[in-house]
Amino acid sequence: MIKLYGHELSGNSYKVRLFLELLQLEYEWIRVDLMKGEHKSQEYLALNPFGQVPLLIDGELKLADAQGILVYLAKQYGGEEWLPSDAVSLAQVVRWLSTTAGEVRQGPENARLYHLFGATTINIERAYQKSEEILTQLDKHLSNHIWLEQEHPTIADIAVFPYIALAKDGKIDLNTYPNVLKWIERVKQLPQFIPMIGIE
Repeated sequence: MIKLYGHELSGNSYKVRLFLELLQLEYEWIRVDLMKGEHKSQEYLALNPFGQVPLLIDGELKLADAQGILVYLAKQYGGEEWLPSDAVSLAQVVRWLSTTAGEVRQGPENARLYHLFGATTINIERAYQKSEEILTQLDKHLSNHIWLEQEHPTIADIAVFPYIALAKDGKIDLNTYPNVLKWIERVKQLPQFIPMIGIE
């Protein structure tokens, strides 16, 4: 059985858990207590030397990094629907995975870390600036797209969704981004959708 190591407040853990549910795959959820530093324990570092969540174990495979895990699950279990293989469509989806690890992380994710977890090393003004930039781009893109790419949801949507939907944790108001709000509601309506703390 697939094992997923993560934490309930981690948006990256959640996106993998959400995707496992959408794919209707059986898995075992193993909580890693980030507050107690379990992710830096020798036992956990032996599984994931990066000391981060999430971590997916599927048979002999150990795979870290949420975006990488989404790619694996999509290709291994989801087929063309979640990650198309033609050159253009694949490139379009991968662009959003990069955006997730770049602009979304530098903006809404960092603002959430600052306010919810007291990560005072984060420059909150820069996080707000980055948030405004990516949310403006996202809202414009979604003005003529139902989903980020394709005519149906892909792992692009699953990757970007959590930290955008959790923006209020970072004291970011989404009300000026109506297309983003509509997209968030569309994701929530997907069959097998599960919530997390902060996303109901």
